[in-house]
Amino acid sequence: MDNFLKDVVNGLQSSPKYLNSKYFYDKKGDELFQKIMGSEEYYLTNSEMEILSTQTVEMANAVLEKTQNIDVVEFGPGDATKSIFLIKELLKRKALSAYFPIDISENIINLLNSTLPEQIPESNIHGLNGEYLHMLSQANEISKNKKLVLFLGANIGNFKFPEMPEFCKKLRSLLSDGDMVLIGFDLKKDPKKILAAYNDYEGFTRQFNLNLLSRINNELHADFNLNNFEHYAMYDPDSGACKSYLVSMKKQNVCINKEFKIHFEEFETIFMEFSHKYTISQVDEKASQCGFSPGAHFFDTQKYFVDAIWKCEPV
Repeated sequence: MDNFLKDVVNGLQSSPKYLNSKYFYDKKGDELFQKIMGSEEYYLTNSEMEILSTQTVEMANAVLEKTQNIDVVEFGPGDATKSIFLIKELLKRKALSAYFPIDISENIINLLNSTLPEQIPESNIHGLNGEYLHMLSQANEISKNKKLVLFLGANIGNFKFPEMPEFCKKLRSLLSDGDMVLIGFDLKKDPKKILAAYNDYEGFTRQFNLNLLSRINNELHADFNLNNFEHYAMYDPDSGACKSYLVSMKKQNVCINKEFKIHFEEFETIFMEFSHKYTISQVDEKASQCGFSPGAHFFDTQKYFVDAIWKCEPV
């Protein structure tokens, strides 16, 4: 049984049911996520774009404080429209040795490998398709230079609160003293604004969630009727947890791969995605908890978002 089938069946046979959000990103999912990022309600993209487009000099100064030659490793780069500002600044200073974009979506890596050489012809690009930490290990084998890991777009918020430190500790174990992480966090703010970002008026987030059922139909020979499911988002301003679900609107059975029968009760949910919102004190606490030293904070003008530098320093 391949990993996709195994993970889908395990998730849908669990109670409560869930699907792994890493499987959102097939070609159609990538396209829908670009539409989400361009929607009026999705403030995260514009907030971080403002940071990276206006504060690249300050970021580069912080990154190059103790080294003059680094590799940039980026987790989940998308189309690299945000990170390219910092990459160009580092290239301008002749400080970038290589750029390693890492993504589970082969479509994204193929896109970057074909388009980035035209935008930054002087760069050394090694696109890696796979899991973040496994591919980081490969990047370490390819190059022994100091590393700057970019984890932008509030992707770290997709880890459930107890799971986030575990991931960051593993990340720290793969880095050396002198390496750094530039990591994006969506900050706590007006709860209505946060909820709207995950329930946009044009319905791109709804389509994005339902597209995973389409992918399961197409790749795992399932028979989900998408009209029988509705998207539902909720935000808890106390814990900072934003959650997305698909809700079965009727009692039904779904068959996967002609052998796995999944039963849904009316109004039963599939947990789809988690996005945690943080305070600045929590960002710094998590850095220390995971073996990093908190560094500089870079905010947008509204202070909706922060890109924080976490340093790998000797204990």
